[in-house]
Amino acid sequence: MSKKIKLLLVDDEENFINTLAERMKMRDMGSDVAHDGETALEMVKDEAPDVMVLDLRMPGIDGVEVLRKVKKANPHIQVIILTGHGSEQDQELCMQLGAYEYHKKPVDIDRLVKSIKGAYRQKMEDMMVAATFAQAGDFEDADEVIHEHDEK
Repeated sequence: MSKKIKLLLVDDEENFINTLAERMKMRDMGSDVAHDGETALEMVKDEAPDVMVLDLRMPGIDGVEVLRKVKKANPHIQVIILTGHGSEQDQELCMQLGAYEYHKKPVDIDRLVKSIKGAYRQKMEDMMVAATFAQAGDFEDADEVIHEHDEK
C-alpha cells in the first residue's frame, strides 16, 4: 500500500493495546491508541482514521455503542472488532451495525494485518466508486455507496 493507513486501536487493556501498537509499527502501520470508548470518539471527531480496531467490553461506552456512533457519523471508517469476550449474538449485531470483520482474542497478528489491509482496500474502493458517481453528477448514488456499509 502506497499510502499509510491511519489506524486507531481501541482497548482498555493497556498492555495488550500498547503491544499491539508496537507490533503494527514493526509492520509499518503506525497507529493511534485509545483506552476507552469516550477517548476513541473524541479522536475520531478530531481526525478520522481509515480503520479502527475496537474491543467490545470496556468501561463507560462499550464497543457496540462506539461502533454504532462511528458508523452513523463516519460511515466510511472501517471498523474491525477484536474482543476476548464476544458471543455469536455480539458478532451478529456488530456485523449488522457495519463492522468489517469480527475477531476473537487471541488473534494471529498476520490475520489481523490482513484484515486491516482488506478493510482499507474496501474503504478506498468505496470512495473511488462514490467519486465516480459524484463526478458524473449522480450525488444520490455517490451518497448511497458511502453509506452502504451501515445497511449490511
